[in-house]
Amino acid sequence: MSISPLPTGSSRQKPSAAARARIENAALDLFAERPFHEVRLDEIARAARASLQTIYRHYGDKQALLDACVLHWANALAARMTDHLAGIETYKDRLRKVFWVVLDFFEQHQKVARMILGSVYPGAMRYDVTDQQRRLTNLFLEVLAEGRERGILNDQVSEAILLDYFYGVLARLIQMQSMRRQEPPLSAQVNVLFEMLWRAIAKP
Repeated sequence: MSISPLPTGSSRQKPSAAARARIENAALDLFAERPFHEVRLDEIARAARASLQTIYRHYGDKQALLDACVLHWANALAARMTDHLAGIETYKDRLRKVFWVVLDFFEQHQKVARMILGSVYPGAMRYDVTDQQRRLTNLFLEVLAEGRERGILNDQVSEAILLDYFYGVLARLIQMQSMRRQEPPLSAQVNVLFEMLWRAIAKP
């Protein structure tokens, strides 16, 4: 997948596509191996065959580089989610598709899953929310709000709480799958896994 330009601060120069791909791919490899605080910028520079000055010039610091990596993959997931939800008619099938897309995406990009689970914490990201990310979150919330309004999902809590349940189950499944390598892929178990989640959020 090609890496598209990301927004940077007004004082930052945009690296060439090739340089950026090398730097962010090297960062992904290292952030997937070890927690954020254990990775040094000079390691990333060496793996990317780039100078520290180049990284500082284009990103500013290590946190900004992590932000750029996460932003790229968040945008990729947002685009894929939008594509897959087109044309699905029944409410439950739409929610099932959201569940499957996220599981399948992180199965295909396991380094991204390890990077996010090992290095990204609530409130830690500094980048501005992109239109794609806002669309993705709003899409989830709109689907959940619709379910509450139609009497399908539990209406005793807000759609934000329902989203926390949804994300929480996904995050735990994705995290533990990498540790339970002998188990079948999560995407192969999507129907039973989704039904378990559905029973938790459906209206009693």
